[in-house]
Amino acid sequence: MSHNDPILLKKIHVTGVVQGVGFRPFVYQLAQTHGLNGWVLNTSAGVDIEVEGPQEAILAFLSDLDSEAPPLARIESITATEGPANGSQEFEIRRSLAQEGEYQLISPDIATCQDCLRELLDPDDRRYRYPFTNCTNCGPRFTIIEDIPYDRPLTTMREFAMCAQCQAEYDDPLDRRFHAQPNACPACGPQLSLVTAEGAGIAIEDKISAAVQLLKDGEILAIKGLGGFHLACDATNGDAVQRLRDRKRRPSKPMAVMMATMEEIEEHCAVSPEESRLLNSPQCPIVLLRWKASSTISPLVAPGNRYLGVMLPYTPLHHVLVRESGRPLIMTSGNLSEEPIVTTNHEALARLQGIADHFLLHNREICARYDDSVWMVTEGRPQPLRRSRGYAPFPVRLPFKARQVLACGTELKNTFCATKDDYAFVSQHIGDMENLETLEHFEASVELYKRLFRLEPAIVAHDLHPDYLATRYAQGLGESVQLVAVQHHHAHIVSCLVENGVREPAIGVALDGTGYGSDGQVWGGEFLVADYQGFQRMGHLEYVPLPGGEAAIRRPYRMAIGHLYSLLGDEGLETALPFLGGLDSQEIQIIKRQVEQGINTPLTSSGGRLFDAVSALLGFDAEATYEGQAAIQLEMMANDKHDDACYPFAIVERGDAKIIRLSELWGAILHDLRAEVPADAIAARFHNTIAQMIVQMCDRISEETGLQQVALSGGCFQNRLLLTKVTSMLREAGFETLTHHQVPCNDGGVSLGQAVIANCQATVADGV
Repeated sequence: MSHNDPILLKKIHVTGVVQGVGFRPFVYQLAQTHGLNGWVLNTSAGVDIEVEGPQEAILAFLSDLDSEAPPLARIESITATEGPANGSQEFEIRRSLAQEGEYQLISPDIATCQDCLRELLDPDDRRYRYPFTNCTNCGPRFTIIEDIPYDRPLTTMREFAMCAQCQAEYDDPLDRRFHAQPNACPACGPQLSLVTAEGAGIAIEDKISAAVQLLKDGEILAIKGLGGFHLACDATNGDAVQRLRDRKRRPSKPMAVMMATMEEIEEHCAVSPEESRLLNSPQCPIVLLRWKASSTISPLVAPGNRYLGVMLPYTPLHHVLVRESGRPLIMTSGNLSEEPIVTTNHEALARLQGIADHFLLHNREICARYDDSVWMVTEGRPQPLRRSRGYAPFPVRLPFKARQVLACGTELKNTFCATKDDYAFVSQHIGDMENLETLEHFEASVELYKRLFRLEPAIVAHDLHPDYLATRYAQGLGESVQLVAVQHHHAHIVSCLVENGVREPAIGVALDGTGYGSDGQVWGGEFLVADYQGFQRMGHLEYVPLPGGEAAIRRPYRMAIGHLYSLLGDEGLETALPFLGGLDSQEIQIIKRQVEQGINTPLTSSGGRLFDAVSALLGFDAEATYEGQAAIQLEMMANDKHDDACYPFAIVERGDAKIIRLSELWGAILHDLRAEVPADAIAARFHNTIAQMIVQMCDRISEETGLQQVALSGGCFQNRLLLTKVTSMLREAGFETLTHHQVPCNDGGVSLGQAVIANCQATVADGV
C-alpha cells in the first residue's frame, strides 16, 4: 500500500443484536487486523464506529464487519458515511452512550457455549463447577437487563463487584469475556444456597453434590434458574413423578425432561437431524421427540403420549446437576398449576412450599420471567409451540413500517406484541390470563418492553371477547389510546401471513378450541378470506350446542352428547351411550334439556370441540385437566398406518356461507363402533376426514376467489398427524400452504396478528 494513499474516515452505525454478544471486541480486533484507527461504542440505538485509514483497508473492514460477525450477533443494518480524517493514532473502545428515545434489539438468554462448558468441567480451571460461568457468547441477557445500553450497572449483576481476575478479563478487548456484563467467578459472583422446605439454610460446602444426592433419593427440588424456578425430580422414579404431579396439581399434563447429552437423549427418543439441530442450538428449547418403548423414563412423565418433551442443559448449573445425577431429570415450570413461573427466592418459599422438599437458590435477581420454549418438527420443518427463553424478545421482522401498537393477546397462552418501525416484539410466554398473578406478570412485562424499546403505543388492540382480562386491561388504558377490537381467528390467520411475509389476501383455515365470533357465537372451525385490513367468513363447521359452556370443555362427554343429540336426535344418542361409559342418567337428561332449551348452551363451530367429542366417544372418559387433552389423546390413539379412508360429510350453502354438515360423519363413526372397528382406525379415519373437509372447502373458495395460498393457524394444527395430512393434500391439490415457523399456531401467536390488523385498520381510519 503506497504511503500516498489518501486517509479516509468512515462513521458507521450498526443495528440489531449487537450488544452483549462480543461485538465491540470483534470490531476492535477487526480494526487491528486491517490497520485502522478510531473507536467503537455502544449507544441506546446500537453500535457506533469510527474508522480511519486507507480506502482499501476500510472497504475490507466493512465487508468483514458483516460477514465475520460474532455467532450471537444479528445484524439488521450497517450504514456508513464519510467524514474528514482527524488523525487518530489508535483504536479504542469508548464508554457507552445513553441516548434519549433511542432503542436497540436485546439479545435473548443464550445456552452455555462450548468454551464455557470446557472450563466448567475442567478440575484445573478456576471456574470448575461454578454455576454462573458465562462469556460474551453465552449466558443471561434478557432476564437480567433493566434498561439500555446493555452495561453492567443497568443489569441485576450490578450487585456483584468483580474480583481482580474477572475485572482483567472484562477490560481486555482480546478476551472473550471483554465487557461480558454477567462475568463472574466463585470468588466474586452469585452463590448458591440450599434450604429446607421450611426455608432453613443448610450449612454445607458443596451445595450441588447435596442437591444431586437429594434428587437420587427421590426428593423434589425447586431450583432457581435463568428466568424462574424449575421443579425437578428423577424422571425414572415413578413415585417421585407421581408425588410431583399430586403436589403441583397437574394430574396429566406432560412434563419436560432434561438430559445431559445427545447420546443420552438418543437412548430414550428417536431424534431426526432437524430435531438434533434444535436441541443443540444456542436457544436450547424443549423439543417434542418420539419416545422409544425401551426408555426407562416413567410413563407418568407424559401419560398416554407418544412424544416426550426433552431439552439439553442450558446453564452451567443444569449441566453439573444433570451430569452428576447420572439420570434424566424432570425440569418443569416452578409454579402451581396455571400460575406464572416463580422468580424470587421469597416468592418460591411462599408459593412452592408444600411442593418442593428442598430449595436450591441463588442470589442473582431475575428481571424478566422466562419459561422454557417448546418446539416440534413436522415433515422436517421446525414449529414453535411456546416461544419464550432463547427467542423473545428478538422481534419478528414486518414487511412494512408499523406505527407503535400494543396488542394485548388472548386469554389462554397469552403473549402480547408491540410494534415499532419494521419490528414486532412478541413477548415471552405469559400464560393463561385467569388470575391476578398472571395479570401482574403481564403488566410488568409490558412495562419492561416499553422501557427497553422506548415504546409509547397510541394504538391498542384487543380480542372481541369482553370478559378476557387482556381485553379489560386494554379498555382500562383510558382515552389517550385508540382501541381496536380484533376478531380472534382473523388475528390467527394474519399472524401466519405476516410471519411468512405475505401481504395479499389468502384463504385462511383457523381451527382451534374457542374464539369469540363477530356474530356473538363461539367460533373455532373457520374458513376465511383474509388480509391485514379485514376478512370475509366464507364458511365454517356446523354450529352445535356447547352444553354448560365451560363445563363441556372440561368434560368432553358433554360435547359428544351435544353433537349427537342435536344432530342425530334420541336415536343417535341412545346408540352412542354404551360407548360413552357409565354416565349418570340424570346428567344425561340435564344435558338434553340444556340442548333443547338453550340453557347456558352457546352455539359453537369449534374444531377443537369436535376433536374432544370424538375422543370422548372413542374412550376418553376422564375430565380434561389441561387444554387440548382429549384431542391429544385422539391423535395419540390414531394409527397413521391405516389407509386413506374417510367418513362422509356434506358442504351446504346457507346464505353467503359454506357450512360443513357433521351428521353424516357422526352416523358413520357410530356405524364403525357398532361394527367393532378398532378405535385406532376410527381415529385415523377421523383425521383423514378433517383433512378432506379442509381441502374441499379450500377448493370451493379458490373457485370463487382465484386464491391459491392457504394459511393454516389455530391450536388444532399442533396436531402433527392432522398438519401432515392437510399440507400434503393441499399441495397435491395445487395450493401453496403457509404454516407457522416464528410464532406458535396456538393462541401464543395471536398477538402478532392483532398488532398488524390494528396497525392497518387504524392507519386507514386515520388516513395516514
